[in-house]
Amino acid sequence: MAAEVKIVPAKASHIRTIANRMRKADRDEVYAASGRSPAAALYYSYRKSSCCWTALFDGQPELMWGVGDINILTGVGAPWLLGTNAVETNFRVFLRISSTWPAQLLGRYSVLRNFVDVRNTVSVRWLEWLGFRLLDPVEFRGYQFRLFEMVAADV
Repeated sequence: MAAEVKIVPAKASHIRTIANRMRKADRDEVYAASGRSPAAALYYSYRKSSCCWTALFDGQPELMWGVGDINILTGVGAPWLLGTNAVETNFRVFLRISSTWPAQLLGRYSVLRNFVDVRNTVSVRWLEWLGFRLLDPVEFRGYQFRLFEMVAADV
């Protein structure tokens, strides 16, 4: 049976619950990109985001996402998402709830842009499924990352 999912405004109290059970690919990615722990990465992203949400699966915080301002004058935002294995074990529900996120964010931003660790294959496939354009890998801190981008004019 599919989990009951509720989307709520993110709260700092959600961070520890998600960080303690963060999926390995997300833990590896935040460490490779920033050297931060799961909790530190979530707290940083939460604080730096102009908007941020949590998905509760059967009442339990399982993923948090948001978007931070890269350049408010030109409308460039950096979307991010970190979560637990519930993302993969409830992938149909996750795909359904996430399918409208880019269009919603492009109501506020003209460009959505960030990087994804090439080892995070589930996230790479999801970003492609959402319609993001992914560029060739670049090396950062000894790891390979791909820039992903979506432009409002292309949607």
